[in-house]
Amino acid sequence: MEALGLGIFMVSACFFTAMLEHPSTQWHKAIPDATVRLVCIAVAMGATAIVIFYSPVTAPSGAHINPAVTLVMLRMKQINAKDAFFYIIFQTIGGTVAVYIMILLMGHVLTDDPVKDVVTVPGKNISVWKAAWYEMAIAFVMITMMLNTSAHPVLKKYTRIFAGILVCGNVIIAGPVSGFGMNPARSLASAIPAHIYTAFWIYMLCPFIGMFAAAEWYVLLQKKKVA
Repeated sequence: MEALGLGIFMVSACFFTAMLEHPSTQWHKAIPDATVRLVCIAVAMGATAIVIFYSPVTAPSGAHINPAVTLVMLRMKQINAKDAFFYIIFQTIGGTVAVYIMILLMGHVLTDDPVKDVVTVPGKNISVWKAAWYEMAIAFVMITMMLNTSAHPVLKKYTRIFAGILVCGNVIIAGPVSGFGMNPARSLASAIPAHIYTAFWIYMLCPFIGMFAAAEWYVLLQKKKVA
């Protein structure tokens, strides 16, 4: 389920990004405004995330689809170490296989500039430190939302919808700055076939820092409430 979940996400990312951003496509020609295309991609990715979170073929595993989320759930004792290990392995496999499949199906439309297998790299003229801060910030906000809403008697019904909305918003806000990674398995899935590892430490490290910081902050606040 975890492999399929991230695989679906990467299929969507590859398809919509290539169709909207490659200059040879009719979609790109029909939507000349880059901001409008970015919003279209954002909506597609947010909607895809919500489908994954609710689908009976991906939701039962928890639909983490992100090693950083899985390790946070391990920290919160909502998953055991053995399951967390295999979750991370299969997330990575699922995302990577999906990108290779899309390369076979879409060819140069996906592999050419500016799409480049939807690889996550800092935006043009963006410093690596700014990109790193964005990656940590969006990861922090995502986990803060997840932990707080899932513990709320009313809002817990909408956690997955909020997560999809945040994915959409993060594509718009962080996409032009950091490429919107927030998921080491997702970034690795594109980097391997593209052979592009620009500032790769950002996408391997910052999501973990942001999410664990959010988790520890949440635990601290809960302890203060009890005290």
